[in-house]
Amino acid sequence: MVNRLTVDDLSFSYGSTPILKGISISDVAPGCITAVIGPNAAGKTTLFKCLAGLLKPRGSIRLDDAELREMGGANVTRRVGYLPQEGPVNAVLTVFEALLLARKHTMSWRVSDDDLAVAGQVLRDLDIEHLSLRYLNELSGGQKQMVSIAQVLARDPQVMLLDEPTSNLDLQRQLEVLDLLRSVTAVRGMITLISLHDLNLAARFADHFVVMTEGKIYASGDAACVLTPGMLRDVYQVNASVRVDDDGITQVTPISSARTKNGAVASASRLPSLD
Repeated sequence: MVNRLTVDDLSFSYGSTPILKGISISDVAPGCITAVIGPNAAGKTTLFKCLAGLLKPRGSIRLDDAELREMGGANVTRRVGYLPQEGPVNAVLTVFEALLLARKHTMSWRVSDDDLAVAGQVLRDLDIEHLSLRYLNELSGGQKQMVSIAQVLARDPQVMLLDEPTSNLDLQRQLEVLDLLRSVTAVRGMITLISLHDLNLAARFADHFVVMTEGKIYASGDAACVLTPGMLRDVYQVNASVRVDDDGITQVTPISSARTKNGAVASASRLPSLD
């Protein structure tokens, strides 16, 4: 089990275009959901690809005391489960075969009874057992998204990186999937980072927030500290009201764009340091 994920002064550029600019994260706790939020082009996907070992940034990423860049590829794949925004490829595979293939990334090609049991249990947990014999190219976008989530869970990683896992799902499925991910994270003591655009959904299921904008960390902390009118104006460029509902969950209501007529963003005081 990974007890600590530490990111120190992480930077990454595509050619001459900087995407990540000195990202440092040290307060990601196992057993909790960390929501990574921010507008489009904030750098969230690039950060996840760096954490998954798919890109080679400057700076440091450590799992406990081990530097990610010094691990073998198979070791990273075994420990870190990454769900990209793109769904599974339309390979000539059934859903059940796709889950078994996900299990084989770090094991022998022999399918064990344990592999079969895990794949079946994940399908039942996500309520998609009825899709097990369907081919991937026959599935809808939402069904493919569920299969992608199932593949990550079937691998039983120590760290989960889920980039917009609910983007193609209806509201009922979004709630069910995030509830399951929160339960699995807590029971297995995993480190789970989820990128979400729906702030109210994030506030309901996340224990901790990391706010990104323009390739930098704007703020981190719990919902009460992070989801504020000032942050929403600075980062999302909207005027919004923020309240806490009867269940103690922060709720955001957008009101209007914070841009002036000439396209500039109205000024707002930034959040104080949460260090």
